[in-house]
Amino acid sequence: MSNTTKAPVEFTDLARKTVLSFLESDSDTRLAVRIHVASPSPLDPRYDITLIEQHEKCEEDLVFDDHGFEVVMDPESAKILDGARIDWIETVMESGFKVENPNLDPIGSKPLEGPLAERVQQAIDQYVNPGVAQHGGRVTLVEVRDNIVYLQMGGGCQGCGMASVTLSQGIERILKEQVPEVAGIQDVTNHSAGDDPYFTSEK
Repeated sequence: MSNTTKAPVEFTDLARKTVLSFLESDSDTRLAVRIHVASPSPLDPRYDITLIEQHEKCEEDLVFDDHGFEVVMDPESAKILDGARIDWIETVMESGFKVENPNLDPIGSKPLEGPLAERVQQAIDQYVNPGVAQHGGRVTLVEVRDNIVYLQMGGGCQGCGMASVTLSQGIERILKEQVPEVAGIQDVTNHSAGDDPYFTSEK
């Protein structure tokens, strides 16, 4: 276990005060804050921020103490979180820590720009959407990253039991034909939220 002073993450004033208030409410125990990257996927990055006791530290953990409290991370999480910012968000609907991590920008967080994205968008408009529109569906380009095209399916395609077949046999083939640089496609649709799909899968 190594101890260094400068943490790779920054806490906003509100987040730091919130942590300190949690620690003060349990002043009998010397607690630390563990930050762990539960899922590094840009499709759905997830982080765990928990209070731990001293005996819960692991041998390989990195320990930082520059925020007025100890921050504990495993080496991989520390690497992924380098330069991240942690804030405390409180709204009517929810409250909790929010991690802004420049290393794991969620899909769709950046504007669509660049010649490759433009060509993919043109192929979708000309060759993909006219076909799926016959079934009341539509396909929206969310992002092009590392030559992977991320798509969202709507209308009759959302919740459709044949969506994966449409994606692999139809849309992917068309996009690769029209834009050879495309290495693959990913469906980022929440199909469980779709209703009244054009096709239904066999039970």
